[in-house]
Amino acid sequence: MKFIDLENQYSALKESIHTRIQCVLEHGRYILGPEVRELEDRLSLYTGAKHCITVSSGTEALLISLIALGVKNGDEVITTPFTFVSTAEVIALLGAKPVFVDVEHDTCNIDATLIENAITSRTKAIIPVSLYGQVADLDKINAIADKYGLPVIEDAAQSFGAEYKGKKSCNVSTIGCTSFFPSKPLGCYGDGGAIFTNSDSLAQASREIRVHGQQKRYVHTRIGVGGRMDTLQCAIVLAKLEQFDWEIEQRIELGENYNRLMDEHGIARVQQRPDRTSIFAQYTVMVAERTRLQEALTQIGIPVAVHYPVPLNQQPVYQSICGGENTPVAAALSQKVMSLPMHPYLTLEQQEFIVSNLASFVK
Repeated sequence: MKFIDLENQYSALKESIHTRIQCVLEHGRYILGPEVRELEDRLSLYTGAKHCITVSSGTEALLISLIALGVKNGDEVITTPFTFVSTAEVIALLGAKPVFVDVEHDTCNIDATLIENAITSRTKAIIPVSLYGQVADLDKINAIADKYGLPVIEDAAQSFGAEYKGKKSCNVSTIGCTSFFPSKPLGCYGDGGAIFTNSDSLAQASREIRVHGQQKRYVHTRIGVGGRMDTLQCAIVLAKLEQFDWEIEQRIELGENYNRLMDEHGIARVQQRPDRTSIFAQYTVMVAERTRLQEALTQIGIPVAVHYPVPLNQQPVYQSICGGENTPVAAALSQKVMSLPMHPYLTLEQQEFIVSNLASFVK
């Protein structure tokens, strides 16, 4: 059994993937080739955002966005401690301070009701993470941000394809950033990512920053990075887009079936809000004695993972930078969360096997 099944996906899309790759090999434009703009146009249309700028990774998308917003040394950026390290890493790389706000106990997303108290005169942006495939409460977050004149960057590395009150993830805030890491719901075969915005000025800044701050060849108007997404990787994502809508439908159907089974067995799980969809980038439950359960499930061929075992404000480097803010909900969740196999090719029979064994081990 696979935790994420990329092999079956490749088999289904093999002809299209090979055709797309062959086209790039023949025209030879490996950097900013025509597939780059084609993918940007397709993704912009998909999300409804005016601009899409492909970049070399989801981490680079966040970094470029912060640079475009002018975040610098001494600034503060509010975010969640319950996420992958890159969300905070890019803030610290610019000399700014990540300010960690606790999360909701049932969705694991940032608790919007706590954000306003964390805002200071040094706050320059807010980065909510749409964790496990479900968008955070962006209406509340955007309202707070508007009150204080702050931009919001949605870290949508796990939620591309999800919807929030009828709008696509990546088009629900000032900037949306996603990742095309292979294990993501829409992934390439290496690293890749994208920035989305409706702001012409932020889009222009992001495009220049991704090519070393270059406005035109050998004219550098900004400090930038080497952050372009390879043409080959764009070609692969274009091929995968052919069945992406079907994969999203499958993920939602399988996620809802998991929910039904977990509720029948009384197993605590991440909850989904009725005003948004989750694409279940991971399917996550909350359990006691997690180590014992991990070992028992692995022994019978059920792979599991933990996202995330240590909140970022408890990581040594961020304790020294931020002083280890108190986020008790994130701390408690980090000891309980466990993710189960989840991908569009998972069968109902496999789900029954996973949940029945999980339930028996829990009891």
